[in-house]
Amino acid sequence: MEGMALHAFHEALGARFGAVGGGEGVLSYGDWRREHRALRSAAAAIDLSARGRLVLLGADRQKFLNGQVTNNVKELATWSGCHALLVNPKARVLADMQVYALPNELLLDVEPGLGPVVAARLEQFVVGEDVQVVDAAPHYGLLGVQGLRADRVVEALGLVSALPSGALEVRTQEVAGVGEVYVARHERVGLRGYDLYVPTGSMVEVAERLSGALAEIGGGWCGWEAFEVARVEAGIPRYGADIDETNLAPEAGVTERAISYTKGCYIGQEVIARIRTYGQVTKALRGLRLTGAGEERPGRGTRLFHGGKDVGYLTSVVESPERGEVVGLGYVRKECNGPGTRLRVGVPDGAVEAEIVPLPLVGVQWA
Repeated sequence: MEGMALHAFHEALGARFGAVGGGEGVLSYGDWRREHRALRSAAAAIDLSARGRLVLLGADRQKFLNGQVTNNVKELATWSGCHALLVNPKARVLADMQVYALPNELLLDVEPGLGPVVAARLEQFVVGEDVQVVDAAPHYGLLGVQGLRADRVVEALGLVSALPSGALEVRTQEVAGVGEVYVARHERVGLRGYDLYVPTGSMVEVAERLSGALAEIGGGWCGWEAFEVARVEAGIPRYGADIDETNLAPEAGVTERAISYTKGCYIGQEVIARIRTYGQVTKALRGLRLTGAGEERPGRGTRLFHGGKDVGYLTSVVESPERGEVVGLGYVRKECNGPGTRLRVGVPDGAVEAEIVPLPLVGVQWA
């Protein structure tokens, strides 16, 4: 398991470490509920360096990537970004990513553990184009700041002029004692949020500055456990949990932000276009509130039943402090996935019940 650049820093804060996508990550700092409360009420920082960071170089980079992913990368203006999916010829999802257009490169942000997978897939299709795929993770770490007061935290780092105003916009600024920092506006958990791409050698310095800025507003650091709870509350699907290679791209509820129906050809386009033209997908991702689960909450893949029939499965299940109940996400067949529908969890006549509820499960706050 690959270690973290900030291992000693997090250890001094009482971090509990664990595997995140094959690498090391902070699961919590001893109390995920306290961390979740800081995230919801003020702001929290999270070390996202387990995520993959790839850079595409070369004169053909935008045209090439446009033929590989579901969104319109070719038309991205410099300093802007988009969400996109990488799918196979049958439109099954292989990865999702954020793509940022920088002046001389494209920056790809992918789920933990998927950097090598995405790089290999892209390199497979480079045939004569002027495109190079480079792993940026050794050179730049990734720290996230999320929460209603995230602006103030980022500004305290001296990044006032680099604060992007629009979703997935990115800016850069030279910071004294740190170097060049890239700041992307990215609401990862339904709250105001920023991703900070920091030179690896300056990670400790930036982390210490973040701690000071967070302390001033009543915030703090949070681990992946609290972050995951907030993500599910916001109804945001995550690849590896709510989306995988068995899912068709239109099933996951990301069509509006990740799929362009007007761009040119790309791998998997024909299937996605056919689904849109001739009919709906057979199942869709839905929000769920669970009752009767007890201490042993059902896990990913647990089947859902309606009228004695198997109609879907759970993907994410968490305890929501905001709602005071167990909630989750899951796929349910189209004939019974409307709001208010009640399902049985695990077995057709089981005691655990799931009710379909609208997303987000907790109000999104981007003010």
